[in-house]
Amino acid sequence: MKHLLNLLAAVALLVWGTYLVRTGILRVFGANLRGILARSIDTRPAAALAGLGVTALIQSSTATALIVAAFVAQGIVSLPVALAVMLGADVGTSLMAVVFSFDLSWLSPLFIFTGVVMFISRQATAVGRFGRVLIGLGLMLLALRLVAESTGIIVKAPAVQALLLSLASDLLLEITVGAVLAVVAYSSLAIVLLTATLAASGAIPIEVALGLVLGANLGSGVLAVMVTARSPVEARQVPLGNLVFKIIGVLVAIPFVGLWVRHVRPYFDNPATAVVMFHLGFNFALAVLLIAFTNHVAKWVERWLPKEDKSMVAGRPHHLDPTALATPSLAISCAAREALHQADVVETMMLGMLRVIKENDVRMAGELRKMDDTVDQLYSAIKYYLTKISREALGEEESRRWTDIISFTINMEQIGDIIERILIDIEDKKINKGRNFSDAGMAEICELHARLIDNLRLGMSVFLNGSVRDAQKLLEEKARFRDLERAYAGTHLTRLTDNTVQSIETSSLHLDLISDLKRINSHICSIAYPILDSAGALAPSRLKQVITEEAQRAL
Repeated sequence: MKHLLNLLAAVALLVWGTYLVRTGILRVFGANLRGILARSIDTRPAAALAGLGVTALIQSSTATALIVAAFVAQGIVSLPVALAVMLGADVGTSLMAVVFSFDLSWLSPLFIFTGVVMFISRQATAVGRFGRVLIGLGLMLLALRLVAESTGIIVKAPAVQALLLSLASDLLLEITVGAVLAVVAYSSLAIVLLTATLAASGAIPIEVALGLVLGANLGSGVLAVMVTARSPVEARQVPLGNLVFKIIGVLVAIPFVGLWVRHVRPYFDNPATAVVMFHLGFNFALAVLLIAFTNHVAKWVERWLPKEDKSMVAGRPHHLDPTALATPSLAISCAAREALHQADVVETMMLGMLRVIKENDVRMAGELRKMDDTVDQLYSAIKYYLTKISREALGEEESRRWTDIISFTINMEQIGDIIERILIDIEDKKINKGRNFSDAGMAEICELHARLIDNLRLGMSVFLNGSVRDAQKLLEEKARFRDLERAYAGTHLTRLTDNTVQSIETSSLHLDLISDLKRINSHICSIAYPILDSAGALAPSRLKQVITEEAQRAL
């Protein structure tokens, strides 16, 4: 029993070490890895190479699938190219299995000691996070040695030998066991390394090890599908397509396992090397032979998982993927996309607001007021999602982005509230009383509204791209809008002195409306402040004004 517990503890340590390395690399290089993938996937061969390189670092094809799925959802890459990335990603994990198959246990104490010193001394920095990666590597190497020692003792037990003999009689059973282990361990890499270690110690025959390796490959595909089961359709298409490739590969490989053992196995002295090279050969052959069929598999997947209709804002899918929370940089990207979704709803409300003012459309006014509930719900969902992202795992740039998203969604939520109040006033003071603005007054409102729409779109661009130049332009528009609002308030008072009947009847509503439009514009222009502050382009007097405005808004 003691030796069995030691084996289970060693396996758990191997899985934990793999997790530390994966999450550590993503926390240190997450944003850069996403940038490398985005820039390197113009063609399918280039996409496969990019997937190979990135996955060799993070040691998780599932994490790569989540990143690539986000690109597909944003329209940055097509589904066939994303599937090519995944073929390369599987080769990347295979290469890491080959590296870990060598006896590197002498590095374990060095990695653990150095990693602990780096992590404890500078936890909140990139150095500390890289120390976490070294700890994970050290634990993986230590775990592999412990697995070898434990299995060397356990394999001598008669009951274990009988169990292994029964397993060796059925290749399909071995594949099933390997797939289940990969899903339970949350890592096909850990299971392949475990299998190689068991084969090297003589605990299992080479034929059984190869069956378990095929199962581990299949299990990694199943795992990615399970992890993204509740994600948007775009996030589920990539793992499903990759699973199709793995199923095809396993079915084709089954008849060749015996041939490989007879003709290729003799070239490897160490059974562990034979196992990991079979794993590498399987995924390399899969990538080379099936990369030309990514278009066909993509069509199958799109037929099985059709994208939802995005023509209506309310029907658009949310982007707050819970599976991305383990990858802070990816989770930040999901939150930013959802914030833009919220801004799209606000823009729809603003466009509809002018139609209500012009055409006295009561039905539309009611629909737009209901959309404010959607804006509020999105704000709450984004805020809750961001609170679940570990702030300690965020770098300096990602922390600023976290704050920018919160600020942006607050401004959008408050704009929605102002529009709702405007619509209520229009119904009560204009539509129900049968009043209309004067032609000159309506022209002024239309001019302010047009500038407001332009500024909102500019603000969304500033939020998305972080352009300092556009942020400065947005602040300039704030000053122009304020001057225009004052000028129009003056011309309205002039019309009152001329005894214009329509101006007299709607005077209070008109002044309140242009004042509310100015408040909306102020919220839009607030998007520029964090960008300019981060770039050091915000004057001290302006910064003090921003702080005062934020305090007043909070009250």
